[in-house]
Amino acid sequence: MQEPTFLILTALASGPQHGYAIITEVTGISAGRVKLRAGTLYAALDRLQTEGLIAEDREEIVDGRVRRYYRLTGEGATRLATEAERLRRNAAEAVARLRTGYAGGTA
Repeated sequence: MQEPTFLILTALASGPQHGYAIITEVTGISAGRVKLRAGTLYAALDRLQTEGLIAEDREEIVDGRVRRYYRLTGEGATRLATEAERLRRNAAEAVARLRTGYAGGTA
């Protein structure tokens, strides 16, 4: 799973959000490393909907414009949890190897 996808799904894990809120959340979650542009976000949202990982939650009109909210689906939550666990295991392995390497005097 690509990092932007992981971050979008992570942003939606806390509840339904509209596009600008997702962009803001992704920037915050990544500590500013990932800054999605609107075109990139909406292309990703379309793809994630097609894959069944997210769904439209509702629409509202704000200042004459449609604001569409998206939510994580059950399948999306499962995929996010699986990816989070994979990343956790990889990070734990890296930390363990760093400890062993440094403790063994190789670094």
